[in-house]
Amino acid sequence: MPHLPVLKTYKLFVNGGFPRTESGRSMPIEDARGRLVAHLCRASRKDLRDAVEAAHAALRKWSQATAYNRGQILYRMAEMLEGRADEFVDAIRCTGARPTGRSRLAPRAEVEAAVERLVSFAGWADKHQQVLGCRNPVAGPYHVFSLPEPTGVVAVIAPDDPPLLALVSLVAAPLCAGNTVVALASERNPVPAAVLGEVMATSDLPAGAVNILTGLRAELLEHVAGHREIRAVSAAGVDKAQQRTLELGAAENLKRVHVRGAQPSDSWLDERETAPETIAPFVETKTIWHPSAG
Repeated sequence: MPHLPVLKTYKLFVNGGFPRTESGRSMPIEDARGRLVAHLCRASRKDLRDAVEAAHAALRKWSQATAYNRGQILYRMAEMLEGRADEFVDAIRCTGARPTGRSRLAPRAEVEAAVERLVSFAGWADKHQQVLGCRNPVAGPYHVFSLPEPTGVVAVIAPDDPPLLALVSLVAAPLCAGNTVVALASERNPVPAAVLGEVMATSDLPAGAVNILTGLRAELLEHVAGHREIRAVSAAGVDKAQQRTLELGAAENLKRVHVRGAQPSDSWLDERETAPETIAPFVETKTIWHPSAG
C-alpha cells in the first residue's frame, strides 16, 4: 500500500497563538510542478478584526517597554531565525513561485539578509529617537524638544517577492519604534510568513505585538483600509487599484498610507532599507516645552 503523505496546514498567527480561520477555509499551496505541498488558512474579515484587536491590546505593553528591551527582542528574533535558516530556505523554495523578468534573490541569501535586517532594526530601537527627534531653537526662558512616539497599530501588506526579506523589513521598522503590527503575507508564497510566526511565538515578543494573516488581498485590503483602529499602512508590491483602495480608506479615517510599487527583489538588499527614514512614517512627533533654570 503506497504511503500517503500528511501535509501540514499552516495556521494564522494571532495574539501569540495559532488559531484556524473562523471561516474554516484553506488555500492549497503547490510547488512549481503543480504538486500539493501544504495548506494555509485563508483569513477572513473576522480574522482581520481579531488580529487588530490583539494588536491594539498589546500596544500599551509594547510601546511602553524600554527601547533597549525592544531591541533585545528583535535581536532574539534574529537569533532564532538564523537557527532555523534551513527551514526558511525550504519554505522559500517550496512553491518555486518567483516572479519572472526581475532580479531574484537566492533563498539562502534572502534568509541571511532577513537575519541581518532584524539585527539592524534591533540596533535602531534605542537610537532612532536621537535621529528623528531634536532640540528646537527658541527665543525664551525654556527648552523645546521634539520626540518621536509610536503611531499605533500598523497594517503591513507584503509583496510576493521576496516573501521573507520584504515581510521582515516591513514589520521590523514599525515594530522597533513601539508600534504593533498586523501583517498580510505574500499571496504567492505565504509559507515563509507562516514559519516566521512560529519564530515570533517563541522570541519573548508580547502576544499580539505582531499578528500574521495568510489570505487574499482582494478580500482583505478594503477592510484594512476602512478599519479605524489601524493607524497606518505599509504596503509594497500593490497595483494602482489596490493603492487607490488604501488611499480612499485613509481619506475617510485619516490613517497614514506608505505605499511602494513593484520593485526588483534584490532592491530589498539596499542599505537604505535599514535607514531611520524607514521608521519615520510610523512615528508621531511629540513636542515638550520645559522651563530653563533661572
